Amino acid sequence: MKFAHFAHVWNKPDMSPNERYEQLWRELILCDELGFDYGFCVEHHFTPHESWMSAPSLYTVGAGARTKNMRVGPMGYIVPLYHPLRLAEEISVIDQMLNGRMELGLVPGINAKYFEPFGLDYDFRKSPTMEYLDYLTAAFGEQPFSFDGEHHQTKDAHLSVLPVQKPHPPLWMMSRDPETLELLAAKGVNTGNFLVFPRDVAAPRYLKYLEDWKKAGWDHKPNIAYATTVYVDESDDKALEVALHRASRAYEGILPAHGDTFENRLELLLERFWERGEDPAVATITKIFDPAYILENDLVFIGSPETVAEKLHKASRTGVFNTFMGEFNFADLPEEDLMRSIRLFGEKVIPELHDFEPY
Repeated sequence: MKFAHFAHVWNKPDMSPNERYEQLWRELILCDELGFDYGFCVEHHFTPHESWMSAPSLYTVGAGARTKNMRVGPMGYIVPLYHPLRLAEEISVIDQMLNGRMELGLVPGINAKYFEPFGLDYDFRKSPTMEYLDYLTAAFGEQPFSFDGEHHQTKDAHLSVLPVQKPHPPLWMMSRDPETLELLAAKGVNTGNFLVFPRDVAAPRYLKYLEDWKKAGWDHKPNIAYATTVYVDESDDKALEVALHRASRAYEGILPAHGDTFENRLELLLERFWERGEDPAVATITKIFDPAYILENDLVFIGSPETVAEKLHKASRTGVFNTFMGEFNFADLPEEDLMRSIRLFGEKVIPELHDFEPY
């Protein structure tokens, strides 16, 4: 298995953005020392009550400058918000600055509010994102390059800098959509899922993705990720006391900021997933704020190192994932507890599972 530090870079009311970023760097420096494989961040916009990470390129360069071994990157760039050529240039420069340690996540974007202030149509986002996979192949190939697609057009551009990694940094696109997964397998793109989608529903889709990957002839296994909150402490009782209630509020930021009550805000969020046709996710979202439910169903991983390792071992098999993206910093978790959790995870959980292959 592989292990990532994953960050929404949640708003912390008792911190300024600068203080929050400085804390983020301390987390990543420790993760690098402990042998974590990856560091990833989201790209969220116009949600000051939620995430303070709207510039994933800056995260990647900042993280890369403070670490030596971890591979870092966005999870992922919201492709429709960028000019395709400008983004390709940025990716190239970042990979050079990191000497080939960049991982490249791409996403269509999940929240309509990220699009409206830019004057962009939220409903017109998936097709340009999928086409960008081909655009990058052309952009990082023979120079100068041209591309004439349905959504992206470039003529005779000669990039000043090309990525260290050939043909480009490893690609990721988080998805549980069967049609998208089929395309990702054909193009050699890693994938994954977040806790809101039930693992038992996702598993058959990822097994099909693995079959398609093999049929495509790739000579290496893909990475399939699973992302959720995690907290490790010296005992199960201590871990639950410190983190369970906080974990039940970890994703409160994804609720719309407007709304009279918590229940009203949750209903507004559920409407968004109904509109996307993701009925299984709706069923989970109604429960992710229930401490007893998330613990009983291992939607979060909280406990001693032994307990967390056991839970991850089981979940990776049933959910078909080989990369765990742990969100260590959530709610109002004190930094002393946060850093102890990261250290225990790195020193005791990672060695227990590092050689385990779920598929």
